[in-house]
Amino acid sequence: MAKKSPSKGRPDRQIALDPAERAAQLRAELNEHSYRYHVQDDPSISDAQYDALLVELRALEAQRPELITIDSPTQRVGAPAAAGFAKVRHVRPILSLSNAFSADDVRAWRDRLIKYAESRAADLPLLKAMADLGASLVVEPKIDGLTVVLTYENGVFVQGATRGDGAVGEDITANLRTLKSVPLVLRGAPAKRLVVRGEAFVPLADFAKMNAQLQSAGEKTFANPRNFAAGALRQIDPALTAKRPLTAYFYSIVAAEGYDLPTTQWDTLQWLKQLGFPVSDISRRFTELEKTLAYCERYAVKRDSLRFEVDGMVIKLDDLALAEALGYVGKDPRGAVAVKFAAREATTVLRDVAISIGRTGNITPAAVLDPVQIGGITIVNATLHNFDDIARKDIRMGDRVVVKRAGDVIPYVAGPVVSARTGAEKAIVPPTHCPFCGTELVRREGEVALYCLNDECPGKVDRAMQHFVSRGAMDIEGLGEKIVAQLIEAGLIADVADIYALRQEQLLALEKFAEKKAQNLLEAIAVSKQRPLERLLIGLGIRHVGEVAARALARYYGSIDAVLAANLEDVQQIDGVGPTIAESIVDWAQRDSTRALIAKLQAAGVDPQQDVQRAPAAADLSGPLAGKVFVITGTLSQSREEIAAWIEARGGKITDSVSKKTSYVVIGEAPGQSKVTKATQLSIPMIGEDALRALFP
Repeated sequence: MAKKSPSKGRPDRQIALDPAERAAQLRAELNEHSYRYHVQDDPSISDAQYDALLVELRALEAQRPELITIDSPTQRVGAPAAAGFAKVRHVRPILSLSNAFSADDVRAWRDRLIKYAESRAADLPLLKAMADLGASLVVEPKIDGLTVVLTYENGVFVQGATRGDGAVGEDITANLRTLKSVPLVLRGAPAKRLVVRGEAFVPLADFAKMNAQLQSAGEKTFANPRNFAAGALRQIDPALTAKRPLTAYFYSIVAAEGYDLPTTQWDTLQWLKQLGFPVSDISRRFTELEKTLAYCERYAVKRDSLRFEVDGMVIKLDDLALAEALGYVGKDPRGAVAVKFAAREATTVLRDVAISIGRTGNITPAAVLDPVQIGGITIVNATLHNFDDIARKDIRMGDRVVVKRAGDVIPYVAGPVVSARTGAEKAIVPPTHCPFCGTELVRREGEVALYCLNDECPGKVDRAMQHFVSRGAMDIEGLGEKIVAQLIEAGLIADVADIYALRQEQLLALEKFAEKKAQNLLEAIAVSKQRPLERLLIGLGIRHVGEVAARALARYYGSIDAVLAANLEDVQQIDGVGPTIAESIVDWAQRDSTRALIAKLQAAGVDPQQDVQRAPAAADLSGPLAGKVFVITGTLSQSREEIAAWIEARGGKITDSVSKKTSYVVIGEAPGQSKVTKATQLSIPMIGEDALRALFP
């Protein structure tokens, strides 16, 4: 081998090494350069030089496959596509944090800690020290990404998992191995076992670049960096994950064997960095709460200047033994709190008001806006709640308006920018007649919404059909919004019972219906006949009756015939059914149109029966959700029954309507507009499914 002059980062190659020695040397060099690049942000060689080393190692391993090791940088991509993700039980619960929404909330958190410490000071010297002297705090960014849990054995990365429900996650080892920020082998003298927690994310600049590329290629873009990161890490094929610009920061030790661990959170961050884990460079340690709050406020203002998406900051007690001694409230550790930033907002111009109709005939206004970016999402429509709210806020057509995202999720018009008015703005006048059928609209006593009472209104029929076949109701797979509209337009269905009379030859006569598609739809319709009674009651769209009331009715009566025969006094005996819901049920049951529709469904074989259970199951009063009331709206990853069961198993209560007693509104895709409106008006926290599981593992 010809002698080459030494270059920075590369060894003098004058002496030929044994292939095994050279492979080990290359692995060590590449891992060191990866550490300098991703952790220290101080690369010592160029990308081209790094690639040359990697090419050489790949060539060696190709010639001598026995030289391939699990910690080799060549193995970041190489695992075959998985058939699915195996479940991983975490060695310790991966807990979430309680939230604070203001400086006063944080001060109250600190006061509660001191009060608790004072009450336990006689038992625990650590708590006495806190009560007497206070404690230092560490602030870290609350990155809006995907929580990951990494396991190392003898210093080598062996397993990576998602957080999941906090107890059990999904095995995404092969995908995490593709992230160059994830060390495959730890630096120093690794011990037997180490489990760490971090957050995988997509840098904002890379996210914007990737979306631009997708858009130019005519492909679907991603709504926000978090969705992008979650989707990338859950690819079945790791090679696809490797093409995504993912990275990660790490911030805590879940479990360890054989290590002399740091005793403070601040030292933990430095120790993780020494081992080869990237950590955020905006984390800080303070000894005064007010300085801590000022630092959080600084990033609330400059959050858009960061390289990653954040939705708040996390404040932790620095003393890890003290934090552990303080214990938990429910499953939230007392020693840390998440300071959530205020909802994002922007201003834009209100161009029009679109009217939609619900399945019960309620008329809802929505703002049509000049496109505006809020938190990485382009907003073109936003809720206006109702016409009374429009009048109260004096929102006018052509106004420049403030648009916010409630809970960083649902966009709504907060109000007009009065100083920007030109005089050309026009008042928004509520409609007097239904835009779908021309029927005069009415306002029911005690309600702000306008209603179309025409049962045959085409807009209402369309929505009623879509609701009946939806996932939370009869769950007829393949019968989506467009096909429902196609069937109505073709005159094949005029009510939900007609769905069960559809024949294959009718479907084959429709555009874009081949034999396989028609057969699949008919099979899905047949399967839906076996849905339980509560799903049928949900699907029938009884006013005021949601999942909770439907479940209570089904348990109490056991059959649709028994529901039709119910009287007002009897219905009011059902737990969770108040006078308004009871009156609505009895009114619905006594209509001739209702009885005709039920008879038609029963003739088609849709007549679910179940055992009567007059007493509701006892709530788990010791669970983390004990005393909390939830409302579920929109489409989630699981059925609403499954989400409700998950909440109830932890002691929570489910209701159908939002009120001052509601603790949280859990929202999915296409949430009910009235629930969003009410939650916004009452300042009820609205959270997604991931946030629900993160808050209450």
